[in-house]
Amino acid sequence: MTRTYKGSCHCGAVRFECELDLAKGTSRCNCSICFKQRFWKAIAKAGAFRLLQGKEALSEYSFGRGVIHHFFCSRCGVKTFGRGKTPEMGEFYGVNLACLDDATPAELTEAPIQYEDGKNNHWERVPAETRHL
Repeated sequence: MTRTYKGSCHCGAVRFECELDLAKGTSRCNCSICFKQRFWKAIAKAGAFRLLQGKEALSEYSFGRGVIHHFFCSRCGVKTFGRGKTPEMGEFYGVNLACLDDATPAELTEAPIQYEDGKNNHWERVPAETRHL
């Protein structure tokens, strides 16, 4: 069931809300940035994500083709979300599940996880090994 979650960075400078249905799935990727940040995400469409506070505190990082813009708090360093746009998905936000302030442990443990092989540019495939993700 879709519900509105509130989220924030560690220091609270960045706050957002988003509408997600965690039961529809989450993902973990083995690309260099997701792996190094241990990023576990759920996708919110553009209209289902709202930055409530902290635009001035956000820093942005993009690499490669620049399709995804990674946003993190310039004060505490926590990556709260990423924003992207592809022909297949349109504009979307990859929300860091660790930043959801009101997601219950039960919701998180029951959320299905899809593993993506971003390391080899095959996000549609599951990597050979996923236990470390």
